[in-house]
Amino acid sequence: MIRLEQVKEARQQIADVVRVTPLLNSEQLSLRCGNDIYLKAEHLQKTGSFKIRGATNKVKQAVSAGAAYVTAASSGNHGQAVAYIAQRLGIPATIVVPEDAAQCKIDAIRSYRGAVEKWGYTSAERLPRAKQLAASENGVYIPPYDDPFIMAGQGTIGLEILEQLSDVDAIIVPIGGGGLISGILTAVKESRPKVRVIGVEPALANDTWLSLKQRSIVSVPGPKTIADGLRTTQPGDLTFPVLMKHLDDLVLVSEEEIRQALRFVLERMKQMIEPSSATTVAAAMFGKLPFSGKKVVTVISGGNVDVDGLYLFLKA
Repeated sequence: MIRLEQVKEARQQIADVVRVTPLLNSEQLSLRCGNDIYLKAEHLQKTGSFKIRGATNKVKQAVSAGAAYVTAASSGNHGQAVAYIAQRLGIPATIVVPEDAAQCKIDAIRSYRGAVEKWGYTSAERLPRAKQLAASENGVYIPPYDDPFIMAGQGTIGLEILEQLSDVDAIIVPIGGGGLISGILTAVKESRPKVRVIGVEPALANDTWLSLKQRSIVSVPGPKTIADGLRTTQPGDLTFPVLMKHLDDLVLVSEEEIRQALRFVLERMKQMIEPSSATTVAAAMFGKLPFSGKKVVTVISGGNVDVDGLYLFLKA
């Protein structure tokens, strides 16, 4: 498992690339949730999501070890991040995306000079293809979550939250493969162990919830949730032990709850976020949190939404 020192080292490595994103507070959201709610605004991050943190840490490490080409498998955000940092470091990148990837994410990858290949619909289909491409060109595959450099990079969010809101009581984090939450757990629990960290999954993509119940990794069929960034089929081999050790709770949200949270943030807070990000707000809005009257940070993981298809996410 990664340690706090690795997260601190990652912070130094990525400081010249990533932004320190703000905490946004909403009185209306707080009143509705019964907690003082803050949004950690990673949708305002470089490339539009938190993924640039881990990608920068990992690609910099790969290049320092001699890599001249990288690949990634991504629903979009990780791919954008890898393409961006690869271009910045002067090496080519190929990103394997699902057949139904949001066009805005594909366009963004290409804008960073990344090559795009569509392949399958789930991470279980994309990952082997990206590894194959890397092997065929003597390149390096950049994992989306199950890697210590990725996890440590994502954990820098936890360090920022603790500095920005010193009396935070709980942090709510979306779970896909577990790279984001495992990094935040490491940063928070090794710094301020009394701060609660709660994970959120869509009920239609509950692989980590099932795995925690079984106390071993469980795989599920390809999820169909609107939260496309959370459509993993199982937690990572490296991320899951961190959750087993540190996670305080995991809650599930429905597709309708995700839609309503997305609409609330868009209409009331004027913030464009992804359905994957809306899961944490949904958990707060619909009584999933086992406390009230607390200072709570919901991690908003990204804001790369295909505007032309936004109505599909919002309609009942």
